[in-house]
Amino acid sequence: MNTVRKGPEFTVARAEGVWLWDESGDRYLDGTASLWYCNVGHGRPEIAEAVHRQMLTLDAYTVYGDFANQPAVRLSERLAAHAPVVDPRVILTCGGGESIDTAAKLARRYHAVTGAPEKVHLISRTGGYHGLNGFGTSVIGMERFRTGYGPLIEDVSVVPHDSAAALEAEILRVGPERVAAFFAEPVIGAGGVYAPPQGYFTEVARICERYGVLFIVDSVICGFARLGDWFGIERFGVRPDMIVFAKGVSSGYLPLGGVVVSGRVADPFWYGEGHPFLHGTTYAGHPTACAAAMANLDILEREDLFTVSLEVERQLDGALRTLADHPLVAQVRAGTGVMGAVELTEEALTGRGITTAEVFLEARARGVILRAVPDALLVSPPLIITWEQIDHLVSTLSASLDAVAARH
Repeated sequence: MNTVRKGPEFTVARAEGVWLWDESGDRYLDGTASLWYCNVGHGRPEIAEAVHRQMLTLDAYTVYGDFANQPAVRLSERLAAHAPVVDPRVILTCGGGESIDTAAKLARRYHAVTGAPEKVHLISRTGGYHGLNGFGTSVIGMERFRTGYGPLIEDVSVVPHDSAAALEAEILRVGPERVAAFFAEPVIGAGGVYAPPQGYFTEVARICERYGVLFIVDSVICGFARLGDWFGIERFGVRPDMIVFAKGVSSGYLPLGGVVVSGRVADPFWYGEGHPFLHGTTYAGHPTACAAAMANLDILEREDLFTVSLEVERQLDGALRTLADHPLVAQVRAGTGVMGAVELTEEALTGRGITTAEVFLEARARGVILRAVPDALLVSPPLIITWEQIDHLVSTLSASLDAVAARH
């Protein structure tokens, strides 16, 4: 807030495809698909038309209790049909943060109703981003998002993102009889774009099963073709107990998220007497949001963006790696999904006083939107981006690094 008040706001006026325009009419390449979500690109008339039709039929209504609506039912059935979860059920929410809190509460409640109420401890990974709601803030793997708010939810801990052995050691330290769930993104996104080591998730799934820990995959960023599959975790050949989704399910055209829950976790609430899961949100199952999602999924399938994204992934990886020899660059991370990170050297950050925010602003002045985190610039463009546009994105980032270096 303090930074924004010192200068004019950057006001986005309109968008189409991979491009944005500000109020002055200047054009920018959306190198981040807004916040990781506009997978099919901006301004798709099919989605706008689906929303319009739905609002004229049934704009909104609650799905509390036995209330339902056809868009929510059809969307849930469609997602369940593609989810790598055994006997899947779907809980709809309004976004990723709500979905993480839903999954965390459900994990604790599941253990309580199955005779292990002491299993409340939640484990996540360094760099993991799980939204900023109550449970999400508590399990997030980036300390800067956790500090300054007083006591958060208790019984949580964080382990190194690249070590299955560290997860097992933490489960044993806490006590398997106390650990409820483990949260992990298929590829860590906002925390810096870190892909898992070979075989990591296979070992994680084995460890969770061995100790009775629910394995919860956070696919909010990685889902809906960004990793070439519906939920991203398919790439690693495991079947988690729950999958949290949002963002790309509607390409952000309307707020929507949810949790795919395995039958094993859902059954005590479906078939057990006296075990309500007293949790829900006002706009969950919103029919207009679900209509937008259905139109978005139609585009993903019709244009085969699941396959297209794999070629875009390859092109983006190759382009970003041309920056690896730049004097300001310590490391390029890319090649698993349509996302990447260009990390700056410690000498640039601390020795020369260069900030990623400075590079971000330089790139924006040159017509490309990136995302700055403390030590890196992140990219996650719409999946419809072309090779020429990728080249423009990366050449602009290179020129921005040069310009900032020249000032220091």
